[in-house]
Amino acid sequence: MKHRPRIRIALSAALLLLAVGCSSSSAGQAAGSSTGRGGTLVIGATGRLPNPDTVIGGAGFEGKRLVSFQLYEGLTRYDLSKTDAPPEITGALATSWKVAQDHKTWTFTLRKGVTFQDGTRFDADSVIFNLDRYLNKKSAYYTTVLGAAASEYAGDIVTYRQLDSGHVQLVTKTPNGHFPEDLAHVLIASPTAVRRTGSANFSQHPVGTGPFTFKSQTSGEQIELVANKHYWRGAPKLDRLIVKALPDPAARTAALRSGSVNWIEYPNPDDLASLKADGAQILTNSYDHLWYWILDTTKGPWKNADVRRAANYAINRKAIADDLLHGTADPAYQAAPRATFAYDPQGNTYSYDPAKARKLLAEAGYPNGFSTSVTVPTGGSGNLLPVPITEALQRDLAAVGIKVTIRTTDWSTLIGAEAKGKVALGSDAIAQSTTLFQSEALLPLFIGSNSPFWTGHYSNPAVDRLLAEAAASPDRTTRQTDYRQALAKVTQDAPWLFVVNDRNPRALSPAVHGLVQPQSWFLDLTTVWVGK
Repeated sequence: MKHRPRIRIALSAALLLLAVGCSSSSAGQAAGSSTGRGGTLVIGATGRLPNPDTVIGGAGFEGKRLVSFQLYEGLTRYDLSKTDAPPEITGALATSWKVAQDHKTWTFTLRKGVTFQDGTRFDADSVIFNLDRYLNKKSAYYTTVLGAAASEYAGDIVTYRQLDSGHVQLVTKTPNGHFPEDLAHVLIASPTAVRRTGSANFSQHPVGTGPFTFKSQTSGEQIELVANKHYWRGAPKLDRLIVKALPDPAARTAALRSGSVNWIEYPNPDDLASLKADGAQILTNSYDHLWYWILDTTKGPWKNADVRRAANYAINRKAIADDLLHGTADPAYQAAPRATFAYDPQGNTYSYDPAKARKLLAEAGYPNGFSTSVTVPTGGSGNLLPVPITEALQRDLAAVGIKVTIRTTDWSTLIGAEAKGKVALGSDAIAQSTTLFQSEALLPLFIGSNSPFWTGHYSNPAVDRLLAEAAASPDRTTRQTDYRQALAKVTQDAPWLFVVNDRNPRALSPAVHGLVQPQSWFLDLTTVWVGK
């Protein structure tokens, strides 16, 4: 997703109260007073948990949401305290910043009085140590894996230096208006802890400045954290946070009902009514998310833009959102997700119109349709119900003559192949979810030319120009205008099948209180507590 830094490892997927309701709670917020505290929150996640070494991740944005952002912080962070608008960037380990007229030279004022979870004092040396670990191949703590992972967000940094103990200066290769947002993902570890373990073993004893402190883990399967009582924003209300990998939706629902977890990510939409009847809180909110198919625009009929448009007109998105997903998603009629500042309410294009789809196919030379294939993950970060959704699309497309063969694989295999510029199982398309604007830095990796991973070979010089102009400006209004124009062109070019925008549903035990569900993939768990 970034025009300058290049991904070389598996990509993060690359996520209001809804009609299903939230028992005894306001829109986007779990029930309970704000005065309680304590308890153990046990979350059932949809996939494997990430390597907890700062930026390495490897489990999509869900892993970053539930683990990485709980252990660590960057110089900046998302303000996740509101439910009615996409979050903006605010200070974390930096209190303020300014950019020079070149839009490349940034000076950050660091927060005073912050300590890492091991007691090490945070200062400018800490920032430089971590940037060396990510960017300086001569550092004893640099690894190729860290360097590749950090390149998503820090790869544009060409120089960095300490001005004094409370200020650092970072210079980017090109003008970068969204640099403060990028730095929310450049996570800062304790130099003392890294030196003690070495980079090879740091994931076994991770230490950051975040709201929760590492206690134990079963790699990829479960991690236990405890409240950081010295957290600079105030200790979290929880005593403990446990995250378990439960990739099977039925297993997550069963775990919530049995009490072995008290929170599950993405409950099966078919289970929502019964979970609510059992007393569970069901929270949702729009956020930056698109579930879609990436089409190979250099292969067979998909080379023809009219064929791609025809396929988009053949899709009954509303039926998928309402009937299959039971209102936990909204139809996606354009490239820009709804809960982003680039969404254009006037830009919805692809209504359900099978007659128009057949007409376009005939005009493109395919009056009898054609055969194609798609590789679909069986689950994973933000992927909703990928196989049932794809089966619904298969039926819609067959109705206009497009016959689809479905090939399934696991999420890690799909994005691992994609990161290498390939399609798992050799299909003509892949189905996946992603967040396009959760970090603007990642946009060009999805819709820019010459992306380092597989994007269906889509290329439009006008889109590239608009993305570059947007990225260069620190003015958000300018970026919004450019992004809207760019995404309008993507919508018209139809390199994807635009399907639905997720509403990020989660089911909580009635004992869980205080969650504010923002219009974001990410969450602030410091407000949550578990009682009766």
